[in-house]
Amino acid sequence: MAKDKAKKKGAELATNRKAFHDYHVIETLEAGIELKGTEVKSCRERNISMADSHVRFDNGEAWLVNVHIATYSHGNIFNHDPKRPRKLLLHKKEIQKLLRNVQEKGLTVVPLNFHLSRGKVKVKIGLVRGKSHSDKRETLKRRQDMMDAKRAMSAARR
Repeated sequence: MAKDKAKKKGAELATNRKAFHDYHVIETLEAGIELKGTEVKSCRERNISMADSHVRFDNGEAWLVNVHIATYSHGNIFNHDPKRPRKLLLHKKEIQKLLRNVQEKGLTVVPLNFHLSRGKVKVKIGLVRGKSHSDKRETLKRRQDMMDAKRAMSAARR
């Protein structure tokens, strides 16, 4: 059943939950990612970790750094390096726009999630601004209040 779910259009493979906790997401963008064969198979098995990952810009190219894609379980000597930088496939104008925002406004670009789109592994990246400690506390408080309200509503129905 897990394989069927992974092959479904738009199936989410991994989410960077820490990014939503640590940053305000200003803008999102979908990008292709240059992967090797065993990396694609490992992604389909959902063996992706995006802790402390970000996008770096070098020579007009965008690179995804510190994303850990585990080695494929049935791979051989041609398995990939789990932490290697991976090139993002974006249009030149998109890269220039992101780079301008990073340099001028002090924003950061981080991966938000990996998903399948028409059988291809795609990454949703976000232009983000860091949250302060009080913003994080406020977000947690708001989430807790929502959970309490849901519990109260379901208790009232019984």
